[in-house]
Amino acid sequence: MIDLRSDTLTRPTEAMLSAMLEASQGDDSRDGDSTVMKLEAMAAARTGKAAAAFMPSGTMTNLVAVLVHAQRGGEVLLEAGAHILNSELGGITGVAGAFYKAVPGRRGAMELDELREKIRPATRQHFGAALICMETTHNRAGGAVLPLEHMRAVYALAQDNGVPVHTDGARLFNAAVALGVDAEQIAQFTDSVCFCVSKGLSAPVGSLLCGSRDFIERARAFRRMLGGNMRQSGALAAAGIVALDTMVDRLFEDHATARRLAQGLHRIDASLCDPSEVETNLVRVNVKKSGRHATQWSADLKAKGVLVSPADMWSLRFVTQRHIGAADVDAAVAAFAMLWKTP
Repeated sequence: MIDLRSDTLTRPTEAMLSAMLEASQGDDSRDGDSTVMKLEAMAAARTGKAAAAFMPSGTMTNLVAVLVHAQRGGEVLLEAGAHILNSELGGITGVAGAFYKAVPGRRGAMELDELREKIRPATRQHFGAALICMETTHNRAGGAVLPLEHMRAVYALAQDNGVPVHTDGARLFNAAVALGVDAEQIAQFTDSVCFCVSKGLSAPVGSLLCGSRDFIERARAFRRMLGGNMRQSGALAAAGIVALDTMVDRLFEDHATARRLAQGLHRIDASLCDPSEVETNLVRVNVKKSGRHATQWSADLKAKGVLVSPADMWSLRFVTQRHIGAADVDAAVAAFAMLWKTP
């Protein structure tokens, strides 16, 4: 099977497996673990923040960030298609007790005038804006990268109103590679940021939440509350260290493979996707012209040996990663072409 459902399917490298065998085995939730602390220091340095905390998932890092930044009842402002809002099962409200305001956007970038209108101070009638969230790369926008000038403008607007900013950077290093900058240059426009080592970076498990020392100290308490203390997590952290050391610079290969996929699909029918909008390793494909729902397309492609996820009723999401090569992409395009011709 050619599995294009997610880059979370990446398997650890031999170097990661070797490092995991040799990792320390301290209890990270008690006295700390030296390997975990090394990974956290690396994450903080790579994002230009003072400290970081290792957690099991990106969903947890986002939820912890909301818990730390926003008082219960506060309003969290985020782009309407944000992962936090659409794919994290309502934790922002159900667990953090925060309200949310969805801001219209284009390719994941919030409309600044709309954002400005939605920021309001706390009064006796409402709790007011407590947090602004950005997302880069943006999942539902097909892996779009937020322009640095947009992030700068959002951060300035937030600072003018005394509102903190958190950035969901699950694929932060994909964004950095696409922009040709260090991750720190992206993270300068946010008070906290998270990223996953378990996606394109190929580590088996884990995400890092980065911010100020006081923020991260508070985050550790909420991590414990959510059940995120992982005890002897040195082995997982060891894989994350190798991921940051060795896997960032090769992400451009996944971006090139995604563009190849988009170009192949575009040749079948221009309505399917616009290759010029493929910035990273995600390709969102519109199948509405076929008259068949995305769930049917997913099932039909599976029968031809290609796994892909429905994104909504009329869209499929293809994701490339290091185990997907040019031959896999060409085979997936050929299977798609056969189905496209089928009435």
